[in-house]
Amino acid sequence: MILELKDSAILFIVIPLALIFLLRNRSRLRLPPSPPGLPIIGHLHLIVGTLPHQTFHNLSSRYGPLIYLRLGSVPAIVASNPELAKEFLMTNELSFSTRKRSIAVDQLTYKASYAFAHYGPYSKFIKRLSSSELVGSRMINRFLPVRTKELRYFLQLLLSKSKVGQSVNVSQELLKLTNNTISQMMLSIRCSGADSQADEAKNLVREVTELFGEFNSSDFIWFCKNLDLQRFRKKIDHVHRRYDGLLEKIISDRELKRKKRMEEKTNDQGDDEDDMRDFLDIMLDVMEDENSEIRLTRDNIKALVLDFLTAATDTTAGGIEWALAELMNHPKVLEKARQEIDKVVGTNRIVQESDTANLPYIQAIIKETLRLHPPIPVVARKSVEACKINGYDIPANAIVFVNVWSIGRHSGYWKDPLEFRPERFLSSNGTEGASHIDVKGQHFQLLPFGSGRRGCLGISLAMQELPTAVAATIQYFDFKVVTPDGVKSTAENVVDMTERNGLTSPRAHDLVCIPVPRLKNLLNVLEPVGEII
Repeated sequence: MILELKDSAILFIVIPLALIFLLRNRSRLRLPPSPPGLPIIGHLHLIVGTLPHQTFHNLSSRYGPLIYLRLGSVPAIVASNPELAKEFLMTNELSFSTRKRSIAVDQLTYKASYAFAHYGPYSKFIKRLSSSELVGSRMINRFLPVRTKELRYFLQLLLSKSKVGQSVNVSQELLKLTNNTISQMMLSIRCSGADSQADEAKNLVREVTELFGEFNSSDFIWFCKNLDLQRFRKKIDHVHRRYDGLLEKIISDRELKRKKRMEEKTNDQGDDEDDMRDFLDIMLDVMEDENSEIRLTRDNIKALVLDFLTAATDTTAGGIEWALAELMNHPKVLEKARQEIDKVVGTNRIVQESDTANLPYIQAIIKETLRLHPPIPVVARKSVEACKINGYDIPANAIVFVNVWSIGRHSGYWKDPLEFRPERFLSSNGTEGASHIDVKGQHFQLLPFGSGRRGCLGISLAMQELPTAVAATIQYFDFKVVTPDGVKSTAENVVDMTERNGLTSPRAHDLVCIPVPRLKNLLNVLEPVGEII
């Protein structure tokens, strides 16, 4: 009891002193406009329990495109227009070249993540390695047969369900599609049943993105740092143990295979060895190479696998799902897209990746989807030094949120921004001035993959998968949407477009549909040669 009283007395003394320090420090700085805050928690009450990108958007519409927030004891800046995005992500990017790490990030990524690493020798090395050995053009071309086969499996599943009039959880099947693709590129594994390693990895990735997106008071309120008021650490520990066990088994099995391969290696087998190597082999080579520029540890490898599985599974599947949902809600756009596919590809074969360059309307649909539903709605950075932006002081160690979601819906840069209208990206509709805009990070009104040194490495892979998967799916199938109210045919706004919280801001409800074959003469093309796994 005496100890509890002493602790309370310390808090009553320390908290006012901390508030006085913060207020005095603030008075010396010219900070951006800010809404009224509360003692201790600052503006956390405005964020917790909401979709942060939507809350930031609403605050910015009231206080301006650059605002200051105090999230507990952590200063934060929110930027919500293209000019400010350019200032933070390009003009002054070295001042904002790192990301704030949380308790979940540190534990789940072994404090060894590339995505959350400080910009320096390690991050530069991993970027070069990944660009050449995982997501570079050579590797993307090499794994084209894998992507083609996985898309075919997805379409075959829809066909098998359509024959018996059964519904399909499209959200889950798209996750399996994208997870199988990146899992084979990285680890040479794929989902083959409920107990498969790839299936467990897929489930863990979804849990990890949810944990990264959840609010934890211990990350923001300094005197809660060592407390676990929300029992958050228990959830993190559970996921971490499962993930570590899975990766340890995958790595150990691979090491045994590599050892056996070395023992059995003969001269005439050398030419075939490279065809058997995936990204895990490359990383193990680096770990074993004493002369490597950067020596990877086992934890580095586990963290990198998590980085890329997360980046290439949830975000890509979500992009395909959002596009299909928008098309189901806009049947006229859907019909126009199908007319383009039938004209360019015909009705006797499946859309291939090589076709998408000749499908400008499909490309416009993908851009419009990424404008309204960016894979990561808020790009977060951390200031490594104090600086000035637009005449305002940005404190060191502040979190900077570039609200990509808000920028994509800004009426000052987009005509009728809430409408799903792919025509805005076609050259024939140049009045809106958006035909030249791409997604590569140079046009700051459209930043689905970020920009600068810390932009998404997998943009080329994503832009191969997204249009091909969307085009092939709508080429073959119509959909009857299954809702809580029953089964509905495709019509205006039949699909609920509500978001839920998470790192990738996915749809709140899974997309469940009954597929209906559209082109009868294509059914034989889709018939599986063997069993669909």
